Amino acid sequence: MGKINAAITAVGGYIPEDVLSNKDLEKIVDTNDEWIFSRTGIKERRILKDPTKATSDMAAEAVKEILKKKNLDPAEIDLIIVATVTPDMPFPSTGNLVAHKVGAVNAFSFDISAACSGFLYALVTGQRFIESGAYKKVIIVGADKMSSIIDYSDRTTCIIFGDGAGAVLLEGTNEEVGIVDSILKSDGSGKDLLHIKSGGSLRPASEETVKNKEHYVFQDGRHVFKFAVTNMADVSHDIMVRNNLSADDITWLVPHQANLRIISATAERMNLPMEKVMINIEKYGNTTAGTLPLCLWDWENQLKKGDNIVLAAFGGGFTWGAVYLKWAY
Repeated sequence: MGKINAAITAVGGYIPEDVLSNKDLEKIVDTNDEWIFSRTGIKERRILKDPTKATSDMAAEAVKEILKKKNLDPAEIDLIIVATVTPDMPFPSTGNLVAHKVGAVNAFSFDISAACSGFLYALVTGQRFIESGAYKKVIIVGADKMSSIIDYSDRTTCIIFGDGAGAVLLEGTNEEVGIVDSILKSDGSGKDLLHIKSGGSLRPASEETVKNKEHYVFQDGRHVFKFAVTNMADVSHDIMVRNNLSADDITWLVPHQANLRIISATAERMNLPMEKVMINIEKYGNTTAGTLPLCLWDWENQLKKGDNIVLAAFGGGFTWGAVYLKWAY
């Protein structure tokens, strides 16, 4: 048997029904629609308002869509990896909960925490399980309920984030399709610029930490923007160079949906026209680990077998990376 390639063979997604528009935010914080859109490209985002629902519920819906599309028995799934920074609880893992909710009784599961780059980290991890030949069907999920960790009195962060989940099915193939190459990076020195200060083992939850709002996302927007523009653009360019790809060879860039200006800078570095860039930030905002699979979900009917696709992301930590793949269906 020849080399096994790990290929995406199905995509699923889920977004909550409730919409939080820029006009809605004008009533909550000192901001306005024009200011938000001109700086981020965001018009609205989806919010999971049901207090009984969490990240695992959105993730499970995305997985169920894949099972339905592929007419799969959940028991056929070997592994579920969930990329998230908003787990339902510290443990068990959200992956465990998703597997239970969809009936994947034969799958083992775990979470990956790499912020907005989480889906890429999980995708490459799943790739290795498929390429080993040990597993046949692996589901990779990117899901975050960002509304659960956002301070809606902080106009620097509440305008950016939304809730949502996307998932892909990875299967092995001997065809020349699937994941070809990846570059993954991290730099922990960025922790002071983008983080949640408390709730971990360093600063466990206390009356003081709650009072000081230390369980919400903090972001030094200006410095994070500079790091993101440079690193996401560079790693996308680097993966093209490493695989001898020109702009003409690339069918689609699938960028993390953090900020339209970061997306534009990445496309420019790759010498790609914006017509080749998947953008849905105006509808969903930044869903963190959910942005990349939700783009694939939105664009699925425009993708053709053999399309050259570059996925790129940058997130807190810092984490960043790019994946080059050939679409399999």
